[in-house]
Amino acid sequence: QVQLMESGGGLVQAGGSLGLSCTASGVIFSLTAMGWYRQAPGNERELVAHIGSGGSTDYADSVKGRFTISRDSAKNTVYLHLNSLKPEDTGVYYCYAKDVFRGEFVGQGIQVTVSS
Repeated sequence: QVQLMESGGGLVQAGGSLGLSCTASGVIFSLTAMGWYRQAPGNERELVAHIGSGGSTDYADSVKGRFTISRDSAKNTVYLHLNSLKPEDTGVYYCYAKDVFRGEFVGQGIQVTVSS
């Protein structure tokens, strides 16, 4: 059974920073691409950052230069560091895992709120 345990998030002022983490179980982490979606109120869910099993990264244009995704295979954990936060970064952030054999799994989500 695949489980994704998200932590971090919370309330921060514009210009501040936050860190999110997501620990995966039930997957072969070294073969699993990981990443984060987010969904703002009234909006569709969008891809924020992706990190491949080999460490290659991709970001939404709106967060390039401000967010950094990384992974620690020893801890089966992916991190998202959010810098220079803006109110429009507010939303629920969802960790995902793309298993080579079983497809995509998405976590329950964690709230990030950026106040102006």
